[in-house]
Amino acid sequence: MSELTEKAPAKINLTLRVLGRRDDGYHELESLVAFAALADKLDLEPGRDTTLQIIGPFAEASGPVADNLVLKAAAALRARIDGLEAGRFVLEKNIPTAAGLGGGSADAGAALRLLARLNGIMPDDPRLASAALAVGADVPVCLAARARIMRGVGEVLSPPLALPQLAAVFANPGVPLATRDVFARYAGGNGNNRFLHNVPGRPDALIGFLTEHGNDLTQAAIACAPVIGEVLIALRALPGVRLTRMAGSGPTCFALFPTPGEAEAGARRLQADRKDWWVKAATIG
Repeated sequence: MSELTEKAPAKINLTLRVLGRRDDGYHELESLVAFAALADKLDLEPGRDTTLQIIGPFAEASGPVADNLVLKAAAALRARIDGLEAGRFVLEKNIPTAAGLGGGSADAGAALRLLARLNGIMPDDPRLASAALAVGADVPVCLAARARIMRGVGEVLSPPLALPQLAAVFANPGVPLATRDVFARYAGGNGNNRFLHNVPGRPDALIGFLTEHGNDLTQAAIACAPVIGEVLIALRALPGVRLTRMAGSGPTCFALFPTPGEAEAGARRLQADRKDWWVKAATIG
């Protein structure tokens, strides 16, 4: 079989609500998750040995190859399926690491999809979902990479949602931020007790919905990395912005615009002002 390829799109927490801390130390969450047209790329060349090469603009920041979630995903699926075929993975890292964009989880989801294709495993095979959860809490939603409401520690997923395309600008100040550090600063009690339901399917209505459901981790993340506050202020100052938000546990933030053209113009303006930041325009949905 020839080389197989999958995109690993960035996971975007359009909303993020922390419901409480569990006895095992993890937090119960509720989040409206979508995926952006920002993606890593993962290739798989079938072969005898399972190896991984990392290339791309964020390859050096990806850490030791042996610790990469692509290899952990392959190991988790092999533990559930005897005789699993794999081969040589090549990961092109285009998404910043430790950025709140779920890049590692997206890569693991792409690895599981590639292995399923190579081995003739159906997408709804429960062993895929089991392997995904074993790798990490965000991997199950990245397995199919479709918009959903995610609950629990990430293992409870709604049916896929048909969200509209949203034009966005993403900005990352180049400061990595560990999720565990943000949760350690989280004090709780942000006041929104409304559970997610009836997610709108029209852009204007969805943006209105998002204004009522924020990201509970924002202040904790700013306490860890004050530059996040600067990023949000800079995004709010762009012409035409409808909504600004921190992505996941940060430090990446995004702003929503009425049209892709306005988002592209906003990205150019912000990049000209902040040449040291990673800035991209892309759609979410």
